Amino acid sequence: QVQLVESGGGLVQAGGSLRLSCAASGRSFSIYAVGWFRQAPGKERQFVATISESGDSTYYADSVKGRFTISRDNAKNTVNLQMNSLKSEDTAVYYCTATARGAGTMRLASHFYDYWGQGTQVTVSS
Repeated sequence: QVQLVESGGGLVQAGGSLRLSCAASGRSFSIYAVGWFRQAPGKERQFVATISESGDSTYYADSVKGRFTISRDNAKNTVNLQMNSLKSEDTAVYYCTATARGAGTMRLASHFYDYWGQGTQVTVSS
C-alpha cells in the first residue's frame, strides 16, 4: 500500500506558475505509476498527466500539453507537477494517484488507479 499527500496548491494569476508535489509513504514507491487528475466544481474528474514507474514514459491531457510537466524522484518518493502558463480553466482540485496496474494509455483512466490523495486546490484568477 501507499499513502499520498499533495501540496503546493494555491491562488495564482493567469499566466503564472505553480508546482504541485505528491509525497508518498510506504515502501516500493518505484513499483507504482503516478498520475494527476483534477476536478472542477460541477464537472467530472479529468485526467491531467501520468508518469511511469521509472519515469521514462509520460502522458498528458491535450489541454495541458506544453504547459505542464510531470516528474518523479523515486529516491525521495515524490512526484511533481510543474504547471506553467496557467489559465482560469485550470482551476480545480488536483489529486495525486498511484497504481501498479495497467500500462501505457490505460493509465489515462481513473479506474486504473487504486490510491488517491486528499487533493489540493488550485485557483487561477483571470
